[in-house]
Amino acid sequence: MMVGARRPKLMALAALMGGLVLAGHAGGVRAEGPFPRLVGSWSGNGRVVLDQGKSEPISCRAYYNAKSAGADLAFAIRCASSSYKIEMRATLSQQNGQVTGQWEERTFNAAGAVSGRATDTSLNLAISGAVSGTMSVTSGEASQRIEIKTVGSGLSGVTISLARS
Repeated sequence: MMVGARRPKLMALAALMGGLVLAGHAGGVRAEGPFPRLVGSWSGNGRVVLDQGKSEPISCRAYYNAKSAGADLAFAIRCASSSYKIEMRATLSQQNGQVTGQWEERTFNAAGAVSGRATDTSLNLAISGAVSGTMSVTSGEASQRIEIKTVGSGLSGVTISLARS
């Protein structure tokens, strides 16, 4: 597959990854939930699965920074494979378990919104904008797992495991 033909798929992946990372750190004022655990630097690997069933390994680094006494989160995530790179940035807010936010992917000039629910150890989110899909983030003190699924974007899903750097 040519690199130019991958652009829509990469945009979808970037949009979802941005949503995931954003969702993963929509910090609350309380020291509960998945958000406070995510502040800092993370790195890891995963897989991108395209609609045709082809998959490719991906390597990622994520940076989370709490704002507004932990009620808001800013993040950046950078991922690369042998054929492309993604640079996502996002901001999230969390109140009473409800998460909202905005994401953007700078390489492909894509943007959208994130909404969903947060529990003590997970986020379940809907992603909208340049792509539509779902994302779940399961977090622990030293690890996080992100799963993204999309429909009609050329991208079937993304799974990433991150550990503190």
